[in-house]
Amino acid sequence: MAEPNAPWLEFLSTQGIILGSADVHGGMVAALTHLGVLAVSGADAENFLHNQLTNDVLELTPGAMHLGGYCSPKGRLLATLLIWKSNDGVMLVMPRELLPGIQKRLQMFVLRSKVTIADVSEQTVLIGAAVPDLQEIGFSETDGLNATWPSATGLQRALWMGPVESAMHLWNTLSKTLTPTSANYWRWLDIRAGLPMVVEATREQFVPQMVNFDLVGGVNFRKGCYPGQEIVARSQYLGKLKRRMLLASTQAEVAAAGMEIFSEADPGQPCGLVVNAEKNPEGTWDLLVEIKLEATQKPVHLGAANGQLLQFSELPYVIRDPE
Repeated sequence: MAEPNAPWLEFLSTQGIILGSADVHGGMVAALTHLGVLAVSGADAENFLHNQLTNDVLELTPGAMHLGGYCSPKGRLLATLLIWKSNDGVMLVMPRELLPGIQKRLQMFVLRSKVTIADVSEQTVLIGAAVPDLQEIGFSETDGLNATWPSATGLQRALWMGPVESAMHLWNTLSKTLTPTSANYWRWLDIRAGLPMVVEATREQFVPQMVNFDLVGGVNFRKGCYPGQEIVARSQYLGKLKRRMLLASTQAEVAAAGMEIFSEADPGQPCGLVVNAEKNPEGTWDLLVEIKLEATQKPVHLGAANGQLLQFSELPYVIRDPE
């Protein structure tokens, strides 16, 4: 697996990035070094990916981006992705820890298609910015791809991807008025926005609807087949879903993706899993948890039946049954 661009990491080491509980209500900029990028190119690249991923790749225009998932034949998410169309192909953005396995799996299905799959993480930089008003930032003025991203905690957000030279110029411009923060803070904003990210600890644990991927635009139910499509579609059209992803908080000392959660309704067995977890500015944990909805009728605990209590709060979108 390629490491982040060495000059970029060296540059960041001089930037006074703030870790933890900074007050960034005036705006923040984060280097998203936890993410890697696969570049999928060739005459058949779009059709190939359209037949592999949960969202429509053919409808993307250059510069456009949307969410997508890559499922196993059993309909379980191997990865959640950002699918970004460039003039040279399609860029797939995902956690670095998942990238080698996803690249290898996609390569298995190329066969005779005119498709090249390359790990370009070493040459590619991702930056996230969160501000009260997106007009305050000038992503469009810098060489690279840019797109808006779901808002969180009153901040509007945008993503940028491009070469390191342009990234340094952009960072220098943004950091004059925005607080430089760690990727942890960006991931916390994703949690507050209700956006799940599959990581190694949760790989193949969730059908897309179990982590609300249908509610955040990660699944297109009108497109053609892809691995696991029949199971995903069956979950959508059978009616009421028994499991969903909820937003929670806890004062536990440790919280991490993949930890089990337990309800007092049936303390002998877990009722769900932590999808993502990050510390909030107050120093406690915010979580996205996949859970049996009926289990929330009783107190829910992290890690064990007698573990730290979870407090649930509203997501920024409505949890609803499939239409």
